[in-house]
Amino acid sequence: MKSSRHSKILELVNEYDINTQEELLNRLTESGFKVTQATVSRDIKELRLLKTLGPNGKYRYTSGVRRSLDNQSGFENLFSSSSLSVESAENIVVVKTMSGMAQAVCASLDNTNNENIIGTIAGDDTIFMVVKTKADAVQLVGEFRKLL
Repeated sequence: MKSSRHSKILELVNEYDINTQEELLNRLTESGFKVTQATVSRDIKELRLLKTLGPNGKYRYTSGVRRSLDNQSGFENLFSSSSLSVESAENIVVVKTMSGMAQAVCASLDNTNNENIIGTIAGDDTIFMVVKTKADAVQLVGEFRKLL
């Protein structure tokens, strides 16, 4: 019962802008679950749901999956507005940014959890990335150039 309720909660927070425990309780009740506010509160803690600021300016519960998508779109916006060029050499990717923006772009990139990136380091206007293979570097450069 608990696992099906947790699955339903994740489904609900990914589908709707739910900003209170009461709203989540009502949605669960509508879905056929009989729960108390205390149970909903425990479920939120166990699922590690977070309240994040949505695009509409209101806070809402989010799961890690949705947060990951938000991180990706945030990175893409920052990268496209701050980066100037991207090149690769073997399995290293180098991104040139506007002065002072490399660390912000790099931190945002790190939050996307790209599995092919082994590590990053940023200066003032340059980011170095080590990726797993030369093919991964070529693919990443292609993806980044689409954002420029």
